[in-house]
Amino acid sequence: MKNESEYAGLRERFLALLLDALLFCACFFPITRLVKGVWLMSPNDHNWIRDWFIFDPLCLAFLVIMGLYFIFLEGWLGATLGKWILGLRVIGLDGRRAGLWKGIVRNALRLVDGLPAFNLLGVMLIQHSRERARFGDRIAGTRVIRITYQRS
Repeated sequence: MKNESEYAGLRERFLALLLDALLFCACFFPITRLVKGVWLMSPNDHNWIRDWFIFDPLCLAFLVIMGLYFIFLEGWLGATLGKWILGLRVIGLDGRRAGLWKGIVRNALRLVDGLPAFNLLGVMLIQHSRERARFGDRIAGTRVIRITYQRS
């Protein structure tokens, strides 16, 4: 079999991110239920964004775990579970695995790609560049590719 690749588009990248989000929800909600006795927030919470996502240690732990999940899996292994299922890989410009430092840079810059809202900058850059690279990919020197296997 011959291994060929092409740059991954917006649809595949979105689906991979959706799969990763579903994985985290499948872990987060049951653990929250076990630890706190509620699925996400209690009906008495009036400011759930502040109470749950800023000051809650469990939510902060999940945010840290999510960040490390993307950094380590993309940097060291080349794919999160969502990307792996869809046959996508994160590589360096030299075609080899990205490495930890590039994984850190590319994921830290998700904050910039998310500007001004709804990941608009990242979406526009992916849609309008030949290599389908968002800002974080460009700065980190990474690309997301789709791997296809062909019989030779």
